[in-house]
Amino acid sequence: MSQGKSNGKRIVLAARPNGEPKPSDFRLEDLAVPTPGAGEVLLRTIWLSLDPYMRGRMSDGPSYATPVPVGGVMEGGTVAEVIASNNPGFAKGDIVLSRVGWQTHAISDGKGLTKVDPKIAPVSTAVGVLGMPGMTAYTGLLDIGQPKSGETVVVAAASGAVGSAVGQIARIKGARAVGIAGGKDKCDYVKKELGFDDCIDHRDPNLAAKLKSACPGGIDVYFENVGGAVFEAVFPLLNAFARIPVCGLISEYNNFGETSPKWAGAMMRAVLVKRLTIRGFIVSDFAARHADFLRDMSGWVREGKVKHKEFVTEGLDSAPTAFMGLLKGANFGKQLVRVGPDKA
Repeated sequence: MSQGKSNGKRIVLAARPNGEPKPSDFRLEDLAVPTPGAGEVLLRTIWLSLDPYMRGRMSDGPSYATPVPVGGVMEGGTVAEVIASNNPGFAKGDIVLSRVGWQTHAISDGKGLTKVDPKIAPVSTAVGVLGMPGMTAYTGLLDIGQPKSGETVVVAAASGAVGSAVGQIARIKGARAVGIAGGKDKCDYVKKELGFDDCIDHRDPNLAAKLKSACPGGIDVYFENVGGAVFEAVFPLLNAFARIPVCGLISEYNNFGETSPKWAGAMMRAVLVKRLTIRGFIVSDFAARHADFLRDMSGWVREGKVKHKEFVTEGLDSAPTAFMGLLKGANFGKQLVRVGPDKA
């Protein structure tokens, strides 16, 4: 049911990308702000999270989730304010975590909404270090990577929302943390601000040699976010029984070919000979660990053991450009869009 006023906005998928997404693949539309019915709430988006997985949702190939339909609102996690409620579980003014996507307003029946307590931390962290990216780092590293004191953990995209948390958790667990990031500023941040033992610029033509120098005892855990040339530099340094949690492959997201890389055979031999563990995962695989994650991560953030950085663009209309930049590493920290003020 609509209030009949087009004072909201939404961004829909206008076309499926062929390779890298381009501006014409998105369309900004007016949205008539709806009125909640029985048992429903009206949400006003405050923060929109932009994440690499969204590239996969723009395509219609086989995946772990249903693709966004052409003409459908782009997928995304949000922090929103309840501005009208006919649901006894939510009151006007509540702040909630939701998945209503790239739009300023949305109706929800309350299913899947989680209340956010603004007293614990800034509400933006609910889609960042205390949200899906933080839990991805926590569960992927601890449940699959299982770092031990004195081991070497390498993480790609180390200045990003997931990678930055991975390295800091590795340090908390007594492991060495070596990051791989794009550019001197990001590498300096990873080492000087986040406390990694080292960080290598993936743009460096001597990446493989410098990574080897930073990991003289080899690599015990490699947290994969990137793939491509970064994985090729890591691969020869993997120790026997190394663990590889595969979180993302951002270098491959615009490439939907099925050809195997030339080193695929060598990789499979190493899996056998070195007894490597390679496991892809989706954060929802570890839903039962959410309470553990929230307890530990919120404590580490309060104690200053885990730091985080946000990269914010303003206004819903900035989302397409920000997302295209994210896929190329233009962001420095967790990519967020501030869609509206904290309070209406």
